[in-house]
Amino acid sequence: MNNPDPKEWRSEELSRGYIADYKAFNFVDGEGVRCSLYVSGCPFHCEGCYNKVAQNFKYGRPFTDELLDQIVADIGHESVQGLTLLGGEPFLNTGTCLTVVRKLREVYGDTKDIWSWTGYTWEEMMQETDDKLELLQQIDVLVDGRFMQELFDPKLAFRGSSNQRIIDVKKSLSCGKVVLYME
Repeated sequence: MNNPDPKEWRSEELSRGYIADYKAFNFVDGEGVRCSLYVSGCPFHCEGCYNKVAQNFKYGRPFTDELLDQIVADIGHESVQGLTLLGGEPFLNTGTCLTVVRKLREVYGDTKDIWSWTGYTWEEMMQETDDKLELLQQIDVLVDGRFMQELFDPKLAFRGSSNQRIIDVKKSLSCGKVVLYME
């Protein structure tokens, strides 16, 4: 597993604008019915990663305007609660992820929620680049921290290892400390 210094890994240097997958109308990547965008590329290389193939920044296919239009249309379905960003590492694919979340906020405002997983901890994120912080500000729920095989627990909701936290981003940013969305 890799542990970057603050601002060491930069999206503009690493990201190739590829996505590993897009899944509409699923029930596993957060609360409610969701659409999930799996971006490509993650240098954390956590042991036991469930999506190892998406660690490669050139895996999958390029993100396109057609896919953006499809995501916006799918999110608009009345049964869909929101979007989930995973990967790979969304915060090292900010060009793609910011394009999507800005469009969703423009079209739907705060009526649809946005979840994201990241290998960064909240504390690391607070020291990161402007693009990562902008993406964080658009997200409602963040599952933070690297997956740790030795802390794996299949009974945990929406996370793989007990070190990971499910954070209410808006409340946390507002009060300047981590506020959990759920235990």
